[in-house]
This record gives sequence, C-alpha cells and structure tokens, in this order.
Amino acid sequence: MSRDSLHYRTAAAVGRVGSKTAVATFLTPLEQQRVDAAGQGCYVAFHRESVEDLMTDLRTRAVSAVLVSVARYQTQDAPSVARLVREFPRVPAVALLTSNDARTTQALLALGQQGVRSLVDTRDPKGWRELRHLVTTEREDLIEQHAVRQVRVDLSGAPEDCLRFFDTIFRVPAYVSTVQQIARTNNVLPSTFMSRFFRVGLPAPKQYLAVARLVRAARLFENPGYSITHVANHLEYSSAQSFSRHVRLHLSCTPMEFRRRYNGVEMLNVMREQLVLPYREILLHFEPFAATPQWSVLRGAQ
Repeated sequence: MSRDSLHYRTAAAVGRVGSKTAVATFLTPLEQQRVDAAGQGCYVAFHRESVEDLMTDLRTRAVSAVLVSVARYQTQDAPSVARLVREFPRVPAVALLTSNDARTTQALLALGQQGVRSLVDTRDPKGWRELRHLVTTEREDLIEQHAVRQVRVDLSGAPEDCLRFFDTIFRVPAYVSTVQQIARTNNVLPSTFMSRFFRVGLPAPKQYLAVARLVRAARLFENPGYSITHVANHLEYSSAQSFSRHVRLHLSCTPMEFRRRYNGVEMLNVMREQLVLPYREILLHFEPFAATPQWSVLRGAQ
C-alpha cells in the first residue's frame, strides 16, 4: 500500500468518531468553541485554517457538512469557496452567522454568489438547534435513504426481516464489507445466512452487498472533487486497484466509464432491475435473518 493510500485510509478512519457525525469548519476561534459546545453528543467538528484544508477533509473523511464563517470569510477566499461548492455539490456548504458588523451583508452576498445556499443564524439561540438538526438529521437526498425507500416500495408487503436485509446493506458503515459481518451482526451463522439465498433461488447475498456498494460509489462520483482513489478509500476498499476490479467484475467497465455512465439513482435502478424486481415474488416471502423462516416452516409442512 502506498504512503498516499495509507494517509487517505488513516484519515478516513479518524473521521469516523464512534457513531457521531463529522463536520469540517472554517471559523473564528470563538465560533469554534461555540460550535464544539453546541455539538457535544451530536457531532464532531474538525476546525481548519483555510478553505483548501476543508477540501482535504472532504476528500479524506466522511463529512456531513461544511461550515463557513461569515465573519472569517474574506474576498480572497472566494475562488476556494466556489471550487469547494463546485467539486463537492453533494456535501452541504453552510454559512454560519454569529454576529453583525459592517461587512456582514457583503460577506453573505459574496458567499451566495460562490454557491453557498444554506445559512444558520445563531444570533438567535434557535440557530444552534437548527445547526444540530441540519448536521445530524439524515438528509432526504442521501442515496442510502433514497435506496431504502425505493426498495420498500418495490417490495411492499414483504416481511420486515427481508426489508431489514436491504436496509442493512445500504446503511452499514463502509468498513462492513462482507456477508459474514452482516450475518454475525444480525445473529445468524454466515453459512446458514448464505444457504438461505441459495435454497430459494436468489442471487448470493454478496452480490447484493457488492452492488449496493457500487450505488454508494456512484453517488460519491457525483462530486467532481473525488478521484477514484478517494472513492475507493471512502468505501474502504483495500486499494484503488481493488475497487477497479470490483467495478470490472460487476459492470464490465473501467471506473472512469462507470463514473460517466451512472449517477447514484441510475446505479440503484440497475440494482433494482437485476437483483430486486426479477425476484420480487421470492423476496415477498423471504426471511434471511429469522430464527425459523416462515417459508421454511411452510416447506416442512408439505
């Protein structure tokens, strides 16, 4: 593993602090203290001294939002802020307003011109609650959220146990990358778990997990600031080469072709068309985690 790859993987691991959300900030020292205090138990803030440092965080960490201080923003920061918004459109960039001074209005207008569309005004105490809500609430545009909702529509009426499987493969942390991990997390022997798919004629569970990871990868690629190496490390592949082999195996194309062909929603539709909808009748009765699956009881009674 190269030094650069090791750096990215180490930084990504540091960004995953327990189950807390991470935010990257460009704030004044006083604002840093107040953001830290407001986020206790909710999120972890990584405070940076330049907008360029924020972009490094975005490339190497799982960051839910970027906070840019209205008070700290200067005219010379405009090109970097515009680049950040352009290269990472799927990561919300939020202007943080904590006080009024002669240049506040000008700075707000400038941030808006650079593409910053969200504002949290903490001059009112409600603003801190709004900040916590913005950072910690799962956004509707997250591909994981969209995928879970769509599959639940596709499999309306399926056992909750089956739906939980799809919830799991989209919502598990990136470091959960094997079927064995998923089985053990759900208190099922891996061999039992895998055999249940085989016995009813479903694709192997590792195929579902692999393609779900590609859905996540396609959404990450919607951010032009991510290279193939960045995406591979965000999803905790062992290397960019491993990620490339994964793409070739499942889609018969290179990562660059994959990036051009699919966004997150389009890749989700590929998964649905190949692994969900053709097997809908089976999945409507499938219970992969249950101690005694209902379909097994029915088969034994025949």
